[in-house]
Amino acid sequence: MNDKKNYGFTTTILHNDRRKGIEHGSLHKPVHTSVAFGYADARQLASVFQGKEPGFRYGRQGNPTVSALEDKVNQMEQGVGTLCFATGMGAIGAVFQALLRAGDHVVSSSFLFGNTNSLWQTTMAQGVAVSFVDATSVDAVAAAITEQTRIVFVETIANPRTQIADLARIGELCRERGILYIVDNTMTTPYLFLPKAVGAGLVVNALTKSIAGHGMALGGSLTDTGAYDWTKFPNIYENYKKAAAKQWGLAQIRAKGLRDFGASLAPEAAHHIAVGAETLALRMERTCANALALARLLEADERVAAVYYPGLASHPQHKLAGELFRSYGSLLSFELKDGIDCFDFLNRLQLAIPASNLGDTRTLIIPVAHTIFYEMGAERRASMGIAESLIRVSVGIEDTDDLLADFASALNAS
Repeated sequence: MNDKKNYGFTTTILHNDRRKGIEHGSLHKPVHTSVAFGYADARQLASVFQGKEPGFRYGRQGNPTVSALEDKVNQMEQGVGTLCFATGMGAIGAVFQALLRAGDHVVSSSFLFGNTNSLWQTTMAQGVAVSFVDATSVDAVAAAITEQTRIVFVETIANPRTQIADLARIGELCRERGILYIVDNTMTTPYLFLPKAVGAGLVVNALTKSIAGHGMALGGSLTDTGAYDWTKFPNIYENYKKAAAKQWGLAQIRAKGLRDFGASLAPEAAHHIAVGAETLALRMERTCANALALARLLEADERVAAVYYPGLASHPQHKLAGELFRSYGSLLSFELKDGIDCFDFLNRLQLAIPASNLGDTRTLIIPVAHTIFYEMGAERRASMGIAESLIRVSVGIEDTDDLLADFASALNAS
């Protein structure tokens, strides 16, 4: 395959494995289950361990199947390097484990995935200060930055209320201040948005979600976009500065966050994710179209108190979303009016499944305050704008008419 030709998104991902050659002419990278890799020359083994030449050391730090997925995600995000992890939270945790020290400061969006919020609480207990701000405003981010700020962390579309960070302006602010800008791209995926375009130095993807797409494999990734100058980051250890500066960040994360922390992606899961990724663009086109149609149906229904979806003109960041993203995503949330029991409503649905996940081919629906955000407590939920009646919907690829009829029937019985 001609590497120099500029193919489209799906063509590139679909044929990415073949670009480097696959054993026996296979169209998919095989699943390599070995955790050890032998070398005929012991000197070569030492050279690989010392980072003087490429090669595989031990399964916890990578294997050929995982490496093929890393290359595929890297192509999607147009990065200079990607590391894969057992889960999306493993990827985020590796950043904090590898790059932060006691006394450091982080500015984070207050509109966060529940487990990321929980991880920040743990990080704070270990001596890293975290300021939670309204990331829809670059001014709020700027006001929170101190001399100890090492990272600014945001999500593209917040889960579950769909607030959109002021991504481009925050990126410019971080560039001016020399601060590492980390963007969680899970809710948009690299098909809808490239964080590299707004100056993100590291990009997080929970591969479990839309990139894998079928609810059958856990995984996460970190991509270095090449946009950040690692010579400005004060927490790089000397032994990771032997290579070119652009490699310092991932080298330290691979050692301190992947090798030492051990959140390794299994090759079988990597294979499932790689196969799922081939149809990412096709699935996103369908789920985004379904989500917009469902959001419009809900907004027009008198039994619905509020709908949160960037594709609606009523959304506070609708214009910004149109400027940033290819489409508006497959996540929405809504509140039923007082007097309508959300559990009874959920139980009336025939197609939408009460379950916790995002980016599945099936539509999944969950009462947020009672499940995935229950642990953080009512006060923290209120600060994030999460009502007790809020219902999150991860829209799937069902036939649009069938999906709309399912929700309409459940509302009509309310």
